[in-house]
Amino acid sequence: MGRCIAGHFWELLILMLVFLSCTGKGTAPVGVSPGPVESGAVGGPGQKYLPGADDASYARYRKEAAVIASLMDDRFLASQVLLAGLDNKNFLSMDIAAMLRKIPAGGIMFFKYNLDAEKDMVRSFLEDCSNLVAVSGCGIVPFMAVDHEGGLVHRFGPGIEKLPAAAAFWDLAEAESQAASLEAIEELASLSAAEIRDLGITMNLAPVAEILNDDNKYFLETRSYGPDPGFTEAAVSAFIRGMDAAGIACVAKHFPGNSGEDPHGSLPVLRAGKPVLDEMAKPFASAIQNLRCPGVMVSHVMVPAVDPFRNASLSPLVLDGWLRGDLGFQGIIVADDFAMGAVSASGLSPASAAVEALIAGADMVMVWPRTIDAVYGAILGALEDEQLSRRRLREAAERVLAEKIRYGLIIPVPEGNP
Repeated sequence: MGRCIAGHFWELLILMLVFLSCTGKGTAPVGVSPGPVESGAVGGPGQKYLPGADDASYARYRKEAAVIASLMDDRFLASQVLLAGLDNKNFLSMDIAAMLRKIPAGGIMFFKYNLDAEKDMVRSFLEDCSNLVAVSGCGIVPFMAVDHEGGLVHRFGPGIEKLPAAAAFWDLAEAESQAASLEAIEELASLSAAEIRDLGITMNLAPVAEILNDDNKYFLETRSYGPDPGFTEAAVSAFIRGMDAAGIACVAKHFPGNSGEDPHGSLPVLRAGKPVLDEMAKPFASAIQNLRCPGVMVSHVMVPAVDPFRNASLSPLVLDGWLRGDLGFQGIIVADDFAMGAVSASGLSPASAAVEALIAGADMVMVWPRTIDAVYGAILGALEDEQLSRRRLREAAERVLAEKIRYGLIIPVPEGNP
């Protein structure tokens, strides 16, 4: 790892100085403050965040979410489980606006081609998207999601600071100390979260919670916090704490891990036995059990030691058995993109795979403008023919709604007062 120190280490120190000079060490994150949800533009930039994820708080969120879900018909329940990508940049085209009116997705995910613009333009675009979905979907705003990992994965244009690659923090830990590196991770994550929350982003499809090894390093490159299991576990938690403090819901990825194959093009296989897999999953387990991590993204990898017949994202043994049962995860299970080669290799269309994932225990599925109608129709069709139970769909929607309540995106409907 010494070869990376000069580049990553100085990149990290420079970015820390920029952040601290702009924000001021110890000041409250811009646009976000603890406290109850205020009335007004729910989920808009500056919306107050309702912190707290202890057992009693989360039980209350789930109860409030159940009340909201009980007021939704099948169409709105099916919309809540969709995490939709958009084709547009800076403005909503007539086609995309019509799509969101018809299918008010539970979340919208944005990429570089959507966000490569000045901050004011990005803020206005995100607000337009959120408001359109809210007006069309029972007043429930969508999660506004982005992959904000740092390093190689930076989706924003000018004016938004780029976080260092995860590998830079392992370099810092080796050069200085693990304690200093973990402090830097949490502080930079908090400052960056405040910056993107001010734009309207509320969900981060990060961090990568995979321990670097000889197999996955060719796929992950600098996106992992390194080869040391203990440091990676602590670093993932530090990143999530920092983001959470500023009101950003993190989705740790890609459970349970990856092999040397890129799932975008082919089917990866994790051939390790269950004891080794459990060690690999410790960063996820720690974030789940100690922080009540709001989301976990599941990869399309095959894990024969757990389920020799289905991709992890389609497997009840992985989702309901391992992630929910063994690790006690109660948040949103997000299935990775079903347009990837790892799924098509199994002979499933994105629509069929999305239904299978929901049946297996996923709560949100990724869709694109070209597939959203087919996926949405497949979910409703699966409900009608009882392939997908209404109880399972409502449970998935409740988990999405509970995290929206937790992060200050919706005002709960009091029980008995629809």
